[in-house]
Amino acid sequence: MFTKQVILKTITQILLHLIFWCGVLLFFTYFFGFESNDDSYILSFSLFLMPVTITTTYVSIYKLIPGYLVQKRYFLFGVYTVYTLIISGYLIMVSVFFGLAFLSEFEYNKMSPLSRNLFFVMIAVYLVVIIVSAFKLLKLNLKHTEKTKKLETKILETQLKLKEQELNYLKMQIHPHFLFNTLNTMYGFALKKADETPEMILKLSNLLDYLLYQVDKPFVLLTEEINHIKDYIELEKMRFNDTLNVNFKCDTIFETTKIAPMLLLPFIENSFKHGSLKNGVLTIHINLSSNKDAIDFYIENTQSKQEKTDNGIGLQNMQKRLDLLYKNKYTLTIDDTTAFFKVHLKLNNN
Repeated sequence: MFTKQVILKTITQILLHLIFWCGVLLFFTYFFGFESNDDSYILSFSLFLMPVTITTTYVSIYKLIPGYLVQKRYFLFGVYTVYTLIISGYLIMVSVFFGLAFLSEFEYNKMSPLSRNLFFVMIAVYLVVIIVSAFKLLKLNLKHTEKTKKLETKILETQLKLKEQELNYLKMQIHPHFLFNTLNTMYGFALKKADETPEMILKLSNLLDYLLYQVDKPFVLLTEEINHIKDYIELEKMRFNDTLNVNFKCDTIFETTKIAPMLLLPFIENSFKHGSLKNGVLTIHINLSSNKDAIDFYIENTQSKQEKTDNGIGLQNMQKRLDLLYKNKYTLTIDDTTAFFKVHLKLNNN
């Protein structure tokens, strides 16, 4: 169904084509009128060349270029181009004969100087064809470039959405067993009506708020991450009682340093999950320092030879998240020995 917009566009294109071919006709009359005063002959000869020029041009821009050249069907493009040149060359020869026979009555001297020469006539016709074909090729190339850019933009947007989804998934990789164990510990404290119960509930509430809501932010202050790490450690201390020895050392923390939320906490949670009691105590050492350019994080926990851990899915997910957020701006070293499991992370904030 033709809409008003489509009809208007079609009319505009037709008018532009008519204006262009009128310009070509003026070019022919000027070109073949060189050293000739017979305006009637020049106009008639130019008009007779117009169908040949128009047909050859349209065959080139609507069939040969889009149908064969752009499609990289080079052999067929070459064959049909040769056919087109042979046919158009024959018609140009007929035009020259027309000028000699009908316009100058077989009197060679009455023909305009340039129309006598088949070479110059071909130059005039094929010059128009070449210019229009080059313009068409440029237009198709620009259209293809624009289409490619749009496709690349869509691909990038899709990749970005996938990365955002993956990032959101990786942010939530703190293990549910922590919440389950903490709630069990709180239940035990509540039964005993222990004084620590309200404080434990408050710390868990703050931590859950951080996990559920603050994690959506791209970056948070490092001091905020540290506060929640401390809450996490305090909750684990209540659960482990006297079987836990945690040494959390923060040195020269730069106040304005920012970090992706929940980036360090999973490493600490991993130490509690996979760490083993040694001489009846799970020992964890954590060192954290920062300046305006970098963050240095180190954690180690005891483990037994029999329960030596592998990197597992948790650490793989953490590394994926680091790749997404700090690609080429971090170093992660994992040292898995029979007695200790050590992680050293350096982040470049520049």
